[in-house]
Amino acid sequence: MDINQEVERLRQISMFAKVDISKLKLLAFTSQLLTCKPGEVLIKVNDPSDCVYLVMDGELEILSKTTCGREQSIIRQRGDLIGEIAVISKTRRTASVRAVTEAKVLRIEADAFIDMMTKNSDVALDVMRQLSDKLAQAIQTNESLQARLAELKNEKCSETGHEC
Repeated sequence: MDINQEVERLRQISMFAKVDISKLKLLAFTSQLLTCKPGEVLIKVNDPSDCVYLVMDGELEILSKTTCGREQSIIRQRGDLIGEIAVISKTRRTASVRAVTEAKVLRIEADAFIDMMTKNSDVALDVMRQLSDKLAQAIQTNESLQARLAELKNEKCSETGHEC
C-alpha cells in the first residue's frame, strides 16, 4: 500500500478525520502497517510500552486474568486503539493481545503518538473518549462482579443458616 492510500485509510477513522494531510503523511511514513494472522499474539503481558496499535481491519482480543485467575477477553475492532494506556502512563503491558481474525494494525511509536495527541486536540479528544469508554466498561464489569459476589454470599448464608 502506498503512502497516499494509507493516508486515505487514516482519514476514514474518526480520530484522524480533521488532522492535516501533511501530518497524516508523516504519521503514515513513520508508522508500520502489520498484518496479524488469526491466533497470532501481538502483545504479551509485561512487554514494554514502546508503541500503540490502531486497528485498521479485523478483530483482536485483549486477554487479561482476574485476581482469581479467570481469563477475560475484550474485542477491539477498526478504529480502536490498543496499548495507549500503557504508553500514556509509561508502564509495561498489563494484558496480552491476540488476533481473532486476520487483522491489520498500524504500529505507531510511543513518541509519535504522544506528539500527535499534543499537537492535535481532535486526536487527543478522541483518545480521551476511547479511554472513557474503557473506564465505563471496567466500572460496569466491576459492578456486575460485586453484585454476583453478593448473591453468592447470600446463597452461602442461606445454605448454612448463618446471618450475614
